[in-house]
Amino acid sequence: MRIALIGGVLFLVGLVAIATGALPLPAVGELVERVAPILVFVVAITIVAELAAAAGVFRALAEWLADVARGRGWLLWVLVVVLATLSTVFLSLDTTAVLLTPIVIALAQHARISPIPLALTTVWLANTGSLLLPVSNLTNLLAAHELGGMTPLAFAAITWAPALVAVVVPAAVIFATRPRQIMARYSPEHATPVADRPLFLTAAIVVALLIPAFVSGVEVWIPASIAAVILIGVFAVRKRGAVRFALVPWQLVVFAGGLFLVMEAAHSIGATDVLAAVAGTGRSPLDLLQLAGAGATSANVINNLPAYLALEPFAGDPVRLVALLIGVNAGAIITPWGSLATLLWHERLVAMGVEISWVKFMLLGLVAAPLTVVAAVLALSLTS
Repeated sequence: MRIALIGGVLFLVGLVAIATGALPLPAVGELVERVAPILVFVVAITIVAELAAAAGVFRALAEWLADVARGRGWLLWVLVVVLATLSTVFLSLDTTAVLLTPIVIALAQHARISPIPLALTTVWLANTGSLLLPVSNLTNLLAAHELGGMTPLAFAAITWAPALVAVVVPAAVIFATRPRQIMARYSPEHATPVADRPLFLTAAIVVALLIPAFVSGVEVWIPASIAAVILIGVFAVRKRGAVRFALVPWQLVVFAGGLFLVMEAAHSIGATDVLAAVAGTGRSPLDLLQLAGAGATSANVINNLPAYLALEPFAGDPVRLVALLIGVNAGAIITPWGSLATLLWHERLVAMGVEISWVKFMLLGLVAAPLTVVAAVLALSLTS
């Protein structure tokens, strides 16, 4: 509810800006044209992910991975790294934080191994692994639109190297700091029976078909919306109780919508012009590191979405824009409020009785975030 409250306040501030003329109506029209498809995608993909989870798709996949690992903790961890990365890349970081977290915690509890390495892997890769495609992160969708509606494959052609590095580096940090827990052996549990096989198969097929649809070049809100309508229809017939208003991430929509209005108003009155000096110019490795560093610092101070919106006007070309994304996505793993995904992740941990020290979380983030950002920026510089 706090997210919705903050969003409501932001919306009110935005409406005041419109009423006073600080945010001109033509600018509001352009903003709506830009962000409406993005918010529709966020709603649709959240509904798809929630219903797929209700059908047992994610649990079945995680249990299959646990069976494949055959009691080897290190292999189970590697498979969780792969699953978290794929979930983030194709279904967004919030999906990974919200839906994959309880699954890996349940797996750890059933296998009687520490849940912390798997939980930390999930939240870090939800953030750092969200660089490859526009659908991976709301900031990426904004960047793709800023670049004239860049196709997913064209976007990936620029981001693939830093995206790869941003997965490998934090994973290496986790392994280096918790080798005993990761290397521990476990006893695989029996798989949970699928309650409704037709529902399960339908949801699995829909999710599988979304992956090629998201890289086809079609605006991502279209296949996501079609998938959401299909699953709502199937669930309405076979499991009506799962179709409820709570599926709609209205708090996130209110928060994002209010934030968009406020940041657009700030740009209109020149309040963000001071950031030009912080963002710098140029495409040398040091220039890109300066921009990424500004993004990472801002994300950990205020949150990655407003950090991106504030610095976007000073990014310019595609390479600098990706450097900014590296900062606000991969660098936002130090503070709990660095990204919404981290806050959602923590809510799931608390609900499952798993405690985590924010002090240790932040100290470890202070090691991993700079290493990840610097390595990813250098990878971008070498391949761009």
